[in-house]
Amino acid sequence: MAYSESDPGENQTISDVFILVGFSYLHELQSLLFLVFLFTYLVTVIGNLLIILLIKLNDSLHTPMYFFLVNLSFLEICYTTSVVPQLLVHLLVEEKTISLEGCMAQLYVFTIMGLTECCLLATMAYDRYVAICHPLHYMTIMSSRVCAQLAGASWLIGVSVEVAQTTWIFSLPLCGSHRIHHFFCDIPPVLKMACTDTSKNEIVVLTVSVLFIMSPFLLIILSYIRIISTILKLPSAEGRRKAFSTCSSHLTVVTLFYGTALITYLRPKSSSTPESDQMISLMYTVVTPMLNPIIYTLRNKEVKGALRRTVRKSIFAHNQRN
Repeated sequence: MAYSESDPGENQTISDVFILVGFSYLHELQSLLFLVFLFTYLVTVIGNLLIILLIKLNDSLHTPMYFFLVNLSFLEICYTTSVVPQLLVHLLVEEKTISLEGCMAQLYVFTIMGLTECCLLATMAYDRYVAICHPLHYMTIMSSRVCAQLAGASWLIGVSVEVAQTTWIFSLPLCGSHRIHHFFCDIPPVLKMACTDTSKNEIVVLTVSVLFIMSPFLLIILSYIRIISTILKLPSAEGRRKAFSTCSSHLTVVTLFYGTALITYLRPKSSSTPESDQMISLMYTVVTPMLNPIIYTLRNKEVKGALRRTVRKSIFAHNQRN
């Protein structure tokens, strides 16, 4: 339950509406920001849908790596859609409000997708580890059933952990100012509205972050230590280049995702300001989801080849009809 601002000496009145301050301080740039964020959102959605469509239409891409990439692309669409459309609306209107239920729903979807992505990136690192370190047994180890189980486990962890955490956060009494100094309902700004001492709650959030965000990151690091060790032992430079090229896209995405996530959730409170928090949040809610399909398209020969084949088939089919 949320409370609105009132005189400190009086009982506070109940309100189920929050104000997302967002980029109100950049009043003259609202229209420009709208165009920029709209462009990045469209690129994100169209790019990820294109990857899903390419993989579905090309049998050569029906492999474990691209099965996980479909999951990642779908996840990225949901992830950015939980934040950006509302941000776009708020850039056009004076009243930048969100209901308590809307704030809860946004935080549920955003945190579930974020944690699921952590687990999915670790799963993709394991897939690359098996492909490079155990190539002769790759198709046996990474069977369709195993891939489905790994993807399912990633989603299950994301849903179960973040539903529990978000429900617990909103069970706290929220009072004082109903202004959220952010452009969406994220964990740190929501916790700041709690009436009670949240030091223990922040420790729990940090613990969850370490266990369920850093553990997948540790698995990724261990996988790449083994991968790099194996690649360096390959006899030919061409073999080493090809082996590393299969990992480069994933490694770039991991660096972008975890770089911003670690800065956001694990940096000292003393170095945090609303403006800096928002700028960092823009990286993982707007910029990174847009870059992921570009990275997997431009740096991946198989995806580029599939795109060329699909375009040629479409042109040929169009000419046949005419």
